[in-house]
Amino acid sequence: MLNLPPTIMKVLMPFAPLFHVKTWRKALILLIGTILTPGKRTVTAALCVMGLKDENRYSLFHQVLNRATWSPLAVAKCLLDLLITLIYPPNGPLVFGIDETIERRWGHQIAARGIYRDPVRSSKSHFVKTSGLRWISLMLLTPISWAQRIWALPVMAVLAPSERYYETRGRTPKTLTERALQMIKQLRRWLPERKLVIVGDNSYAALDLLAACQALSEPVTVVTRLRMDAALYEPAPPYSGMGRPRKKGARLPTPQAYLDDPATQWTTVEVNWYDGQLRAMELASGTAVWFHYGKTPVPIRWVLIRDPQGEYETVCLLCTDQTVAPLQIVEWFVMRWQVEVTYEEARRHLGVETQRQWSDKAIARTTPALLGLFAWITLVAHVFYLSGQPVVVRQSAWYAKSLPTFSDALALVRYQLWFTLPTFQTSGSTPDLIKVSPSFLASLVETLCYAA
Repeated sequence: MLNLPPTIMKVLMPFAPLFHVKTWRKALILLIGTILTPGKRTVTAALCVMGLKDENRYSLFHQVLNRATWSPLAVAKCLLDLLITLIYPPNGPLVFGIDETIERRWGHQIAARGIYRDPVRSSKSHFVKTSGLRWISLMLLTPISWAQRIWALPVMAVLAPSERYYETRGRTPKTLTERALQMIKQLRRWLPERKLVIVGDNSYAALDLLAACQALSEPVTVVTRLRMDAALYEPAPPYSGMGRPRKKGARLPTPQAYLDDPATQWTTVEVNWYDGQLRAMELASGTAVWFHYGKTPVPIRWVLIRDPQGEYETVCLLCTDQTVAPLQIVEWFVMRWQVEVTYEEARRHLGVETQRQWSDKAIARTTPALLGLFAWITLVAHVFYLSGQPVVVRQSAWYAKSLPTFSDALALVRYQLWFTLPTFQTSGSTPDLIKVSPSFLASLVETLCYAA
């Protein structure tokens, strides 16, 4: 067993019962190696940084991902419990962001691969296609005290294969909203008594999804964007006892009509905006029933957001809980932007899109593991912070940074690992003389030389 610091073991040992003893030992080596290695996050790169490049039975480490028996859902639940216990504030609802991303991958062996619009490289006037895997991720939106910001910490990621994948197998493809509903229901089963808020973009503004979340025994609140031409109605009148009960009342103006109406009442409020600063915005809100023929009507609160300075486009939000204040709805939706930040940080610092597994099981496990590693590293840095070890901000003469980011949290965890691993810690305890072993020096130099 690796000789890890007690602080790291505190947030690592809860996962041990989820694995077989032999699998857990190999998983630990892959976990620490993935954190320490720069560049590509492959199994062989993790073994090299751990000093196991001469291990002839390296295929056993690949089997942790493509063959061993363990449940990614069980790991996700354990991670979520730790995040709620150690990081999330004790009061208030649990807020989650949901969004999809494309992991750019090529290769005929990847069965679930498809051709999608690249959201990063595309714009309104320029369409870029890319080959890859589509993932839906559910992230806990929580304040981080030492960063003084909201961070999005991934807890669950689900692969959404392309339509071609289902056609070749004679199956009906599942939509993004159907998979999102499965994830939300799983989250509700894990947290049956907590108030849950799910924040998503306009991809999740679907009546079927919203109605299903409201129909749960413990409803889940959903906040997302609303179409400016959405058909809004008053609530259905009381049933008269004759004929089929009505689903809706009189027609109400669309959000665009409210925006164009000079009689609309606007309230100026200070909103925690995307840049972390307070910004004066104008809000108009009301309640209605969103209805479309053939769909279940959904009672909502809609909120129009208008920038008095004219720098931002006017948008309309909806919330399936009509009792929530408009300002709270806006602040929940603004928190969703951190999901995009997490995707970018995971690509830059954790090597998402550099892994090279080809089997279906390994693919389904590797990317969720790397995204979950983002949350786990943040958790470890937070525990170090609580124990008195600050997260040091790396600065230079040409780059001033006042608050820590994920790269600083990763550096703190790496620093603790490099000086405690038995693979590298071979010096004696004499304080007057520090002996550096040749194996440690060779491993360190090789890691730095091949850093990318």
